[in-house]
Amino acid sequence: MIKKGEWVLIHRNVLEVSDRAPQVPDDTKKVPLEMWVKGYLQGDANIGDEVNVLTRTKRKEHGTLLEVNPTYKHDFGNFVPELLHVSEQVREILFGGESNE
Repeated sequence: MIKKGEWVLIHRNVLEVSDRAPQVPDDTKKVPLEMWVKGYLQGDANIGDEVNVLTRTKRKEHGTLLEVNPTYKHDFGNFVPELLHVSEQVREILFGGESNE
């Protein structure tokens, strides 16, 4: 049981495929418009329950409870050796290399 007041992540479909505007690109028309939002849980609940949250900007939203204390899971990908070489070249061009630091 997740207690009221916990910081959570919710999800809901804002527009179903049938409700999408006709002028959006074809690939966009094939999927619903989805929303993920974080906020303070407004009542005790379990993962998967339909819940209400209050965002940090005091906006009230509702959706399916996905996660408690959500964290960022993105990164900048794997190391690219070529970019290290480019970085050294840029430093040399702009600043005359490490000897001018």
